[in-house]
Amino acid sequence: MKTAIISVYDKTGIEDFARFLAARGVEILSTGGTLQYLREKGIAAASIADYTGQEEILGGRVKTLHPRIFAGILARRDNPEDMATLECAGIKPIDFVVVSLYPFRETAARPGATEAEVIEQIDIGGVALLRAAAKNFRHVTVVTNPQHYGKVMRALEAAPTEENLLTLRRALAAEVFHAISHYDEAIMGYLQSPGSIASAAAHTHAHANAAPAEVPAVERLVLEFEKVQALRYGENPHQTAAFYRLPGSEETSVARARQLHGKELSYNNILDLDAALEVVRAFDEPACCIIKHNNPCGVARGAAPAEAYKAALECDPVSAFGGIVAFNREVDAETGALVADLFVEAIIAPSFAPDALAALKKKKNVRLLETGPFTAPQDQQMLRSVAGGLLVQSRDLPLIGPEGLRVVTKLEPTEDDLDGLMFAWRVAKFVKSNAIVYTTRNATVGIGAGQMSRIDSTRIAAVKARSPIRGAYMASDAFFPFRDNVDQAAQMGIRAIIQPGGSVRDDEVISAADEHGMIMVFTGMRHFRH
Repeated sequence: MKTAIISVYDKTGIEDFARFLAARGVEILSTGGTLQYLREKGIAAASIADYTGQEEILGGRVKTLHPRIFAGILARRDNPEDMATLECAGIKPIDFVVVSLYPFRETAARPGATEAEVIEQIDIGGVALLRAAAKNFRHVTVVTNPQHYGKVMRALEAAPTEENLLTLRRALAAEVFHAISHYDEAIMGYLQSPGSIASAAAHTHAHANAAPAEVPAVERLVLEFEKVQALRYGENPHQTAAFYRLPGSEETSVARARQLHGKELSYNNILDLDAALEVVRAFDEPACCIIKHNNPCGVARGAAPAEAYKAALECDPVSAFGGIVAFNREVDAETGALVADLFVEAIIAPSFAPDALAALKKKKNVRLLETGPFTAPQDQQMLRSVAGGLLVQSRDLPLIGPEGLRVVTKLEPTEDDLDGLMFAWRVAKFVKSNAIVYTTRNATVGIGAGQMSRIDSTRIAAVKARSPIRGAYMASDAFFPFRDNVDQAAQMGIRAIIQPGGSVRDDEVISAADEHGMIMVFTGMRHFRH
């Protein structure tokens, strides 16, 4: 007779699986809550304490850590000495180990959880059982994920060969070590920085002086991401690439979006979709962003998605060709018909109306991604690789509101001016440095991005502009090192400027704005984007 140990915190699917094993003549050994659960369901199960002759001690902290258990799991069936040892000691070989671990990560993430509560969820016996069974996978079937119960049942029902069973057991053992690694990483992270597992809700309108989320000063950073898909290639065809996502995160993202139509996503598509999505999520009003090479080439807000799209496209229709389009509202029929007239690589939105979907699906290759309702941005560690290393920083979530602005010129902004300046500032946050953005109250007019000098960005934004700049608002992602940017803006008729301030030449820059009769406000916050 075969023997199984079943001890699971997560009871999902265990009734059916245990019943399946019992029907095949497998004797079940169990503990505590699992034992009670199985018996309540009418499934015969024996107590591990009765089998070992050792009652649970230390409030249940020690119940499966016993030689009769671990010898039964670790014995090699093809080793005569091992089997003789079991026989002499009256120990049963254990053929199945079904264990799910205590919910450490969930407990640590729960608001108000005490350290004692969290530490108590560090599973000892469960991890030991899983490791032992996974080590002896040639002879023991180990399952830690309820999603795999069905796989095991189907395999056993199919009268498999020993070779097929060994392949299955090896895969299940690998899954065990993956799960244990993930579990230990969570424990390590908590002990190094208590509370770091809990996700802090982002404050998208946080004050400029708000302290950034602390990046735990860990000596060794262990990362785990799950594969979404292999990619055809990376930035260039000679580079290999794949797409991974952060396990457990439910935040709105490209990684969690559902592709409804079109070709497979490319590496560059994913980067641009992420950039476009981040822009439109920064607005409460209906908004549209068109991204090209990771920079906005048009951003606008309007009463409806179609209005926002038309205004965003007007900023730079040449660059928009072959771009990525994002919306923060459902793409309705009118909007879908408008976008269908332009060649774009991909569109991402919370949802697509049926008529819009039908119109856009006529374009065979356009990638359509649906995110579902937007969630609030979550504070998290942002990672960026460099040759031989990794940079880690907190996410650039804070965005100062009108109440945090400091007027530094003699001329004061009106309410309309403040609204236009805040629109320009929101857009500038997502433009590569050095960033200069010209806008009306609701749409970009010209964008200068990624230049080595700020004055070049100031000029390029004007060159790119198709609409008149006179009377526009100007945003700079960092301070002006010289007054030349203000002088240049004045020549073009810029009405008001928003910038962080903080330069040693701030007085000179402010004086220039006053000389030209311009409005200037300081944010006290920089938004470099490299």
